[in-house]
Amino acid sequence: MKTVFFTDQGRVRQHNEDSGGAFVNRDGNRLAIVADGMGGHRAGDVASEMTLSTMKKWWENTEGIHTADDAENWLKASIEKVNSLLFEHSKSHTECDGMGTTIVAVIATSRFATVANIGDSRCYILNDTGFQQLTEDHSLVNELVRTGQISREDAEHHPRKNVLLRALGTEENVVMDIKTIMFEDGDKLLLCSDGLSNKVSESEMLSILKNEDSLEEKGTTLIKLANDNGGEDNITLVIVEFDDRNEMGDE
Repeated sequence: MKTVFFTDQGRVRQHNEDSGGAFVNRDGNRLAIVADGMGGHRAGDVASEMTLSTMKKWWENTEGIHTADDAENWLKASIEKVNSLLFEHSKSHTECDGMGTTIVAVIATSRFATVANIGDSRCYILNDTGFQQLTEDHSLVNELVRTGQISREDAEHHPRKNVLLRALGTEENVVMDIKTIMFEDGDKLLLCSDGLSNKVSESEMLSILKNEDSLEEKGTTLIKLANDNGGEDNITLVIVEFDDRNEMGDE
């Protein structure tokens, strides 16, 4: 398994409220996370960083994730606990009132990948069947598309594109989507915040992920393209590649 992580402030924002990374547990399995924080007074970066650091600590002390049920249960329990931590923190720190974060998290093993998400940070997969988005955005605009009220083309430029219907830490209870897929040699997962997905098309993502560059070069190219196309938001991504030929080669 190989992983790379990149985050960039972008060209407009005064600071970076995204967090992300990829971490290894005691069994050698990977956890990849992208979290896009929101809230005034820099509370967004508090929410995303608390989410990342807490889940990283728990994951690195975890073992025994052998089945899809194990992975799904771990993600569900961990994300619910983090939600409670964020919600309590925002209530006890007035400067963090209303803070929250998106999250997309993937447990990747040698047999499967389990994906959980809340908000509009995304996970895509490139495999033998092509390139597709695995997650569903929990946003107002996506709900309008899903119910046939606007087209996907209209959604790209909708004035309320950034309105989320779900986020981590903003409510006492949280609902997430979780699914497990087969993950096989040569497959790639791309996790990203909307700073990437709003600025780089799926056809551009596919072209970059399929080229012969290293994972580091692919990540650098994706960040550069998002910035070249405006860079109005923070940009964060993790690429996870299943590489059976080089199991020790974690980039």
